[in-house]
Amino acid sequence: MIRLSASSAISAPDRTPAEYHIDLAVVLPTYNERGNIAEVIARLEDALEGLSWELIFVDDDSPDGTSEVIRAYARRDRRIRLLHRVGRRGLSSACIEGIMATSADYVAVMDADLQHDEVVLPKMLSRLHEEALDVVVATRNSQGGSMGQFSAKRVLLSRVGKKISHAICHCELSDPMSGFFLVNRSFFLKVVSHLQGGGFKILVDILASSERPVRLGEIGYCFRNRRHGESKLDVNTAVEYLFLVVNKMMGGMIPIRFAVFALVGATGLATHLACLALLFYGFHIHFFVAQATATFVAMTENFFLNNLITYRDRSLRGMHLLSGVASFWGACSFGAWANVIFARALLQSGRSWYFAGMAGTILSSVWNYSISNLFTWQMPQPHREIGVTDRIEALSDDLELFH
Repeated sequence: MIRLSASSAISAPDRTPAEYHIDLAVVLPTYNERGNIAEVIARLEDALEGLSWELIFVDDDSPDGTSEVIRAYARRDRRIRLLHRVGRRGLSSACIEGIMATSADYVAVMDADLQHDEVVLPKMLSRLHEEALDVVVATRNSQGGSMGQFSAKRVLLSRVGKKISHAICHCELSDPMSGFFLVNRSFFLKVVSHLQGGGFKILVDILASSERPVRLGEIGYCFRNRRHGESKLDVNTAVEYLFLVVNKMMGGMIPIRFAVFALVGATGLATHLACLALLFYGFHIHFFVAQATATFVAMTENFFLNNLITYRDRSLRGMHLLSGVASFWGACSFGAWANVIFARALLQSGRSWYFAGMAGTILSSVWNYSISNLFTWQMPQPHREIGVTDRIEALSDDLELFH
C-alpha cells in the first residue's frame, strides 16, 4: 500500500466545465417531417455559420419516423437535440416546451418544412440586440417580404387573421399569423404562465399575454413552397385561433377546449332537434322513440366532432376509435337515459316538444362533458407501442444531452 502525505497527495483535477455560451437556439416543432430534416439542418448550419447555436426539434411522435432521423443527427452533433413527445400534440405547446428546454438567451421558432427562410435569422438576431427588442417577427407582409405562391384562400385567411389579432395584441404587427419569430428568453419567461398553449398561433398568444407594450421588430422574408409532407393548416386551426382570440379578450376566463366543446354541443343540439322534428312530426313516431333516436344520433355526431376538433391532441384512431366510441356510448348512457326521462316528463307536463327536447339535451350535455374528460379522452393515445428497447434508447439519448 502506498501512503501519500498531505503535501505529496495528488490533487484531483478541476472538472468544472467552462461556461457554454449559445448565441441562438432554434426550436423546430415537427410532425411527419422526415423528408425535410436533412435539408433543414444543412440550411441552418450554413445560415448560422459564425454563431454558437443549437437546434431543438420537438417531435410529436411522428408515425413516419421523423424522430429516428433527428436522433441519428443528434448522436453525431451535440448542437442538435430532440424532445420526443409521446401522447400529446400541438404546435404551441411544442414551441413552449422547446423554448423552456434551452439555456440560450435568444430563441427562434420556425417550421421544419423549409417554407421559412433561415437566411434572415442572423438579421433578426442583430435587430433584437441592437434595438433591445423583446420579439422580432419574420414577416411576409412588409418590405422585403412576400407570400410566395400562396393560394388566394390562404392569403385571405392570413389577412382576416391579421385584422382579428389586432383586437388582442395591442401592437402594430404586419404578420401576426407568422410562425417564424425570435424572442428574448427573459421576456418569454414573463408571459409563459399566461399562455394558453393550445392551437397553432403561438405568436399571437405571446403578444396578447404581455402585461406591458411589447418591444417589437420585423424582418421581411419570402415564404417558400413546401417540398415534402402535408400542410397542418385546416379548419380546426381556424376554429382554435378564433377561440384563442375570444379567450384573450375575456381575460382567459373560458378555456379553449371547453369553448370548442360547447360549439360542438351546439351543433349536436341542432342535429338533435332536426332529427326529433323529422321523426316526431314527419314520420309520426312515438315521442319516446323519436327522442331516444335523436339523442343517439346527436351523441354519435358529438363524439366524432369532438374527436376531430375538441380533443385533436388526444385524437383516437384505428381500433382506439372503435373502442372510444363504444366507451363514449356506454359512459354517456346515463346522460341519454336522463335526457329521455326528463324530456318526456316535461312534455307530459304540457311543455312544447322542442322545449322538452332542448332541456333534455342540455342536461345530458353537462354529463357528457364530464364523462368525456374522465373516461373517453382521459389519457392521450400514442400512435404506436413503445417497447423496452425504445424506452432505454430514449433515456440514453436524454442523458447524452448533459455530457
